[in-house]
Amino acid sequence: MANVCVYCSSSPQIDDGFTPVAQTLGTGLARRDHTLIYGGGTSGLMGVVARAVREGGGSVVGVIPNKLKSIEGVARDTADELIVTDTMSERKRIMYLRSDAFVVLPGGFGTLEEFLEVLTLRQLAYHERPVVIVNHDGFYDPLLGFFEQLYAQHFSRTPHEELIFVADTPGEALHRLDTMLQIPTPAPQE
Repeated sequence: MANVCVYCSSSPQIDDGFTPVAQTLGTGLARRDHTLIYGGGTSGLMGVVARAVREGGGSVVGVIPNKLKSIEGVARDTADELIVTDTMSERKRIMYLRSDAFVVLPGGFGTLEEFLEVLTLRQLAYHERPVVIVNHDGFYDPLLGFFEQLYAQHFSRTPHEELIFVADTPGEALHRLDTMLQIPTPAPQE
């Protein structure tokens, strides 16, 4: 169906409360026959979402820089296709070009940097692909508040609501992707 890029944490030290969010998203992507495009690691939420897609019968494409293989692990058993790059810039470029939509789960500086790049490119009309944030337990509330400040003080020409969709749950994010990508929502599993 679609290639969906997921940006999220690779840290194995985050609170376990975020794990079900990544599992639910991964399972939902697999049920919709979407291909996961992600950072290629096995740790943190990255590993969780990739394993959930794989366990659900979905396809996984991992893109990892050589330098991060020892830090994030390498998804040799999870990814159907594993692309190893020399630089982070190459990684981001491949993920961007291969994706029909972007979903942002909780994450750190790397997640924010990747998300802000696709947000900026959308604002500048380099793409019109959906960008969805999963704001689990208000994780991104401070960032969204800052976006409102940027718009209010005229540092941004466009309010963030016109560029991204904010979902409280992975289910809401998946439903929004279905709508934005014009894909029929799958029937609930019994």
